[in-house]
Amino acid sequence: MKIILQQGDITKLSVDAIVNAANTSLLGGGGVDSAIHRAGGPKILAECMLIRNKQGGCETGEAVITSAGNLKARFVIHTVGPVWNGGHHNEEKLLTSAYHNSLKLATSYAVRTIAFPNISTGIYHFPKEKAARIAIDTVTRFDASAMYIEEVIFCCFDEENYKLYQNLLK
Repeated sequence: MKIILQQGDITKLSVDAIVNAANTSLLGGGGVDSAIHRAGGPKILAECMLIRNKQGGCETGEAVITSAGNLKARFVIHTVGPVWNGGHHNEEKLLTSAYHNSLKLATSYAVRTIAFPNISTGIYHFPKEKAARIAIDTVTRFDASAMYIEEVIFCCFDEENYKLYQNLLK
């Protein structure tokens, strides 16, 4: 599995799947969630509403999949990262689960290329360096069981996250 780092807008990528840092309601929110719903159009929200009606949303650490609407990707994998509460509420384990369950779901849909945003580091205030380490470690450990995934892109919107990933991937 090849790991690529880039800075930019995840909604512009031509990959099999992009990961959305969603909230438990799956009804859209701020940050990357808003950007994905806006760029992908109403089809993504309609599919999220079907999932919500069927199972009541998406729990923290879990992942669900929809089509990508108007995006260049085939799928959007919606995962819910944890809100940082000082690190005393299983936040690290939940963030690991969000990445792992996204990869697991991608594998079950024969995804070959997947792009991740910086999950939980925006309005959820997860410490950026700690989140980057978890993301890289989880993807690296998953590599052995990845039957389909050939390329993982960490797409950092801001320069701070980009530099953190750059240093950790050296």
